[in-house]
Amino acid sequence: MSDVLLVEKLDGYVALVTFNRPEKMNALNLEVRHALFAALAELRDDDDVRVVVLTGAGEKAFIAGADIGEFEGMAPVDQYRAMQRGNIFSAMEEFPKPIIAMINGYCLGGGCELSMACDIRVASSRAKLGQPEINLGIIPGGGGTQRLPRLVGEGQAMKMIMTGEIISASEAERIGLVEKVFEPDDGSSFSDGAPGGQGVHPRRAPDAA
Repeated sequence: MSDVLLVEKLDGYVALVTFNRPEKMNALNLEVRHALFAALAELRDDDDVRVVVLTGAGEKAFIAGADIGEFEGMAPVDQYRAMQRGNIFSAMEEFPKPIIAMINGYCLGGGCELSMACDIRVASSRAKLGQPEINLGIIPGGGGTQRLPRLVGEGQAMKMIMTGEIISASEAERIGLVEKVFEPDDGSSFSDGAPGGQGVHPRRAPDAA
């Protein structure tokens, strides 16, 4: 497994997958995408895993967006071809086991889109979420224009996408972007149950779901 993605099996049929580029705010690059594809393929067929939890290394970010620096010097057609080598957002959405995003910091752009491809999102009270692509003159390209309205409604989605506003965890919970907000120092862990006292019950999850 690549160093940019760590996979740890916890008690209770839970796999903890950590994006491990804290020096880059866990930004998504091609190496991370490929590593996540490989991890999902392995976890899909692992009978000892029934729930997957995604989080980011460090306290600053879940995923702060795409690593646009890796495209510097690439022609637009080469950028497009690189991004078309598998759609990680669709792969996550189609994954047959529940995936929970544990958002522990900045969750922006592609990171926010990746969290929306999960089944459940819980966020630290320190988390910040948003789709700031408009500030670069582009729109969300990882499914955010479809998944965000389904979660928060068309009006809130248009507001976030067209203004690039970055919202707090409490506001994200209010509009339905996250299901639960937890305090980062509450001592909870996914091996014991989800932060905030809402337990994850992987033993009750269907073998194929």
